[in-house]
Amino acid sequence: MARKAFEHYVPVMNAIPVPMSADYSAMIREHEVWVLRDDDAIVASLVLIWHPDHLLLESVAVDPDCQGSGYGRKMLDWALKRAKEASVPEIRLYTNILMVENRDWYLRAGFVETHEEQRGDKHIVHMIYRL
Repeated sequence: MARKAFEHYVPVMNAIPVPMSADYSAMIREHEVWVLRDDDAIVASLVLIWHPDHLLLESVAVDPDCQGSGYGRKMLDWALKRAKEASVPEIRLYTNILMVENRDWYLRAGFVETHEEQRGDKHIVHMIYRL
């Protein structure tokens, strides 16, 4: 799912987006990985990593053929529900600064940008949602 959802960013970033190269077997063993199905097809995935003081939204990926259908929002709402149930004060995430559509989507959802950082060949922006 992540490869399909993020592959259009490869030429934009001139690099491989982090979700495309993640070890999802390890993610499933060590963290929370959720999928959303529509009939028999997986249409979205969500990776959550718990920390004592926050929930890290590691990845939200939606099948490109299904983007705009509200699946990403359903996954984000699930993450918000999980964070509220666990009583953590905030959800954090980071995204590549060149992923303008993703940044705008998170801003519309209530996240705020906190700072930017250079990580290797990627310039990222950190965002937070306070519960």
